[in-house]
Amino acid sequence: MAAYEEEMFGPVASVIPVTDEAEALEVANDTPFGLGGAVFTSDVEKGEKIARDIIEAGAAFVNDFVRSDPRLPFGGVKESGYGRELSPFGIREFVNIKTVYIR
Repeated sequence: MAAYEEEMFGPVASVIPVTDEAEALEVANDTPFGLGGAVFTSDVEKGEKIARDIIEAGAAFVNDFVRSDPRLPFGGVKESGYGRELSPFGIREFVNIKTVYIR
């Protein structure tokens, strides 16, 4: 299906049957893209670990949908972009710092 192979911008939902959590995480990361991902779970600590350590995306949300917020850096990994926008981190992406040294 196209939704599995291409970078989609929502609202889009594709349902891919898997046998267990390990396969679900493998399918989630089986993409050349990585803008954002979401984990929905009743175990918030486990969701945080999955979002932080396993999901290959520039933004990972637990029990909420991916969206940009000016207070948070936003941007992708893999083929979904380079750098960040928004927040103080994003502002620095657009700055070319110059060094002037005088002796």
